[in-house]
Amino acid sequence: MKAAFSRCRTASVATLLILGGCGSATIGGGGSPARSKWVGSIVSTPDGGQLRTTIYYGPWQCSTAFIARCESKCAAQGHALMGCMWLADIKGDWQGRFLLMPAQAGGRFAITHCCCDYPKVADLKWRRDTWKNSRTAFRDEWAREFGGWPTTNGANWQGHHIFDLGHGGAPLARDNVIPAPDDVHGVFNREYPACYAPGGQWLKPGPDRPYVD
Repeated sequence: MKAAFSRCRTASVATLLILGGCGSATIGGGGSPARSKWVGSIVSTPDGGQLRTTIYYGPWQCSTAFIARCESKCAAQGHALMGCMWLADIKGDWQGRFLLMPAQAGGRFAITHCCCDYPKVADLKWRRDTWKNSRTAFRDEWAREFGGWPTTNGANWQGHHIFDLGHGGAPLARDNVIPAPDDVHGVFNREYPACYAPGGQWLKPGPDRPYVD
């Protein structure tokens, strides 16, 4: 992995990876294959290079470092940590020129969610309706940067809200939505309540490298 990748991205992509994923670079290593994987088309970058994005899907238990980071985040907001879910890894491979010479760069960023003991919101219907009414425009914007919103047999993948709507997640925040295939999205939805419940598996640390490419 070459850490230079984050400097080769546009600002909006970097924001998605850093804010949505807690900004932590990871390397695919041990463990089993990811639950699912999406490989995007090659897109041009403002610096004249080309970028291909790959998303590896969990969920996996968070590493010790991710849990510690979530504990600090929750405590800073006056909440206790109930669990931490490592949802996906986003990998980018860039090719272009640097100082007139051919160059390559790449990196991975973890997409995690800290399940603090947030209260449930009273305006859940409004949040869901806001997403439903604007998701087509959101997908179009996402596609311009990543090379097409993923589909299966012509059907769009679900948009998964990293910080879930039921506990206060923003419906249309650029760094709060990732595409997820139906089966993976179903697992996310089943496991989120367990992440917010006391004493569950999502508070137990997992490996630093939970999957292989």
